[in-house]
Amino acid sequence: MRWDKMSEDNSNVEDRRASGGSGGRGGKLSLAGIAIVVVIGLLMGKNPVEILGMVMQSSNNGAPTQQAGPVNTATDNDQVKSQAVKTLTDTQDTWHAIFQQSGQSYQEPKMVLFRNRVDTACGNATSAVGPFYCPADSKVYLDLGFFDEMHKKLGAPGDFAQAYVIAHEVGHHIQNLTGISSQVHQKQQQLSKAKGNALSVRLELQADCYAGVWGHYAAKKGLLEAGDLEEALTAANAIGDDTLQRNAGHSVMPDSFTHGTSEQRMKWFKRGMDSGDAGQCDTFNTTI
Repeated sequence: MRWDKMSEDNSNVEDRRASGGSGGRGGKLSLAGIAIVVVIGLLMGKNPVEILGMVMQSSNNGAPTQQAGPVNTATDNDQVKSQAVKTLTDTQDTWHAIFQQSGQSYQEPKMVLFRNRVDTACGNATSAVGPFYCPADSKVYLDLGFFDEMHKKLGAPGDFAQAYVIAHEVGHHIQNLTGISSQVHQKQQQLSKAKGNALSVRLELQADCYAGVWGHYAAKKGLLEAGDLEEALTAANAIGDDTLQRNAGHSVMPDSFTHGTSEQRMKWFKRGMDSGDAGQCDTFNTTI
């Protein structure tokens, strides 16, 4: 990407990396706190039980284990932080314009950078959860070390692949603003686990499409370079439910999918990328 052509607005960024995840409240979660985490797990398309397990472990253990020295991962540095902030800034510019076209006002999300674990309005979480969006505080949470995992373990390197991840989480913010997330959650309460998972897939694919919409306008502004689209598609392919299950040595179980197949994730990102039209991202009333 042409980072030299992008602006950097730190006003919506909270850098909590210096704390290393310390300062947790400790203690047990209240019933209300547990309920919030379960809701957020469903909205994130992740297994609420898995998230609760990590949250409870973090709460019971108090402050997380600290590393002996500063984290020196390849992507946990000022350059990658700058790129993450510039990505967030550019998504803000894009969605402000799109919302304005429909006579609406866009409310910007914030991005929190952290290491190891973090306290959120949705409960405590660890880096194991991966990047996520919390609708309770309208914040995207990101441990920059995740980009190392994308490169080394998922085979999805590249700066535009990293930007796609952030734009996807901003896509969940769009769903929160438009009420789609809450509608999906309400429906999931009335469905079986398999059918609830199917709704989560549609939610995640729509966020992929919204990420593609941002990519479309980034390309129009001359921010993309040769190979950037391929980086994003490689990342979308790597994090498809079917690919992740195969690579983990498991049988592919479609009823357990929460994010969509590799083919679906690439398809919907590219639909947004090609069209630049958020109206083309209705994954709930079409065959996915």
